[in-house]
Amino acid sequence: MDVIEWDEDGAPRAARWRSENGTAPPRRVVVADDTLRADDAHRLTSQGTAVLWRGDFQNARALVTALARRVDRPKRRRKAAPEGAQAFHLYRQARAQRARTLGAVLVPVDAGHVVPLRRAPDVVDACTEAYGDAAAPYVVSLRELLGVIGAHEWRVKGVPIPALDGDRIHPHYGVFSPVRGEYVDLVAQAPLPPDDGAFDIGTGTGVLAAVLGRRGVRDLVATDQDPRALACARDNLARLGVPARVVAADLFPDGRAPLIVCNPPWLPGKPASPLDHAVYDPDSRMLRGFLRGLPSHLTPDGEGWLILSDLAEHLGLRTRADLLALVADVGLTVVDRLDTKPRHTRPADPDDPLHSARAAETTSLWRLRA
Repeated sequence: MDVIEWDEDGAPRAARWRSENGTAPPRRVVVADDTLRADDAHRLTSQGTAVLWRGDFQNARALVTALARRVDRPKRRRKAAPEGAQAFHLYRQARAQRARTLGAVLVPVDAGHVVPLRRAPDVVDACTEAYGDAAAPYVVSLRELLGVIGAHEWRVKGVPIPALDGDRIHPHYGVFSPVRGEYVDLVAQAPLPPDDGAFDIGTGTGVLAAVLGRRGVRDLVATDQDPRALACARDNLARLGVPARVVAADLFPDGRAPLIVCNPPWLPGKPASPLDHAVYDPDSRMLRGFLRGLPSHLTPDGEGWLILSDLAEHLGLRTRADLLALVADVGLTVVDRLDTKPRHTRPADPDDPLHSARAAETTSLWRLRA
């Protein structure tokens, strides 16, 4: 168990340190309240000093917002803006530094997930969902706590899915929300093989298994290796009345199926947080593992559906030739490809550091056969 230590009122203090992304407890901590100015907080946090808040909770939220404005101030642009992989790596470095700075505002939490600050919200349900029970006090980044609260709100109200006739998927904390619906629509539109049955590899919230179930696929198996994802998928599929088996597996379950669907992380890279595991795939491990295992898990004439964005290609992280070589090397053939364009707002934002890549992005469903 990690412990955070600090001095307060002339005496040393310590508490459990909680961080879902594995951030080590800060070495330098100062205690602050509502008298701390945003500029002073920015100077402290930029230099690696954390601020343990003892003032009003809503003022702490306002402080994080003020820090974000300072961090996000437009920098003087270079004469030639970087592109491709260089732009992507600089973007990730900037995002990591931003996360460190904003994450340096800390709040104390008492046993039972009670925040002992003025105007603090009731976070018991949200924190219990994310962390389990809390028998002892702890300290957590306010930014992480706000993420826990936001995840609880998403879990309560759910995300409407057009491919499910507007029914909702309720994401759990730490499980990637299907807010980018274009890839879900591809699974709703692709022609199903004649034989019944499907595997959904890396199911996450269970949204793709739910779509397949609504399309009439009955013998469904959904897999994941993350306990939170498994619980989330079971909850969603049961709520939607989809009779699927949800099993813990690193990629494939036992047996074969006429349809195997996988939506792996789209970018090769190292995850920096639990949610990053849905976006970044170190050395394309999941992509490679899915393609290698597909021939031995498909029934004769079965199909594998690989859902993948080409953003990595536009960022210079992977080429189309690399992808097609991975497919061919394991004895797979591309029989069709369904394409769609992203519907989120970033491709239209010229100030996005990755604008050119995002504007060119296409999401595809590759129909593969052995």
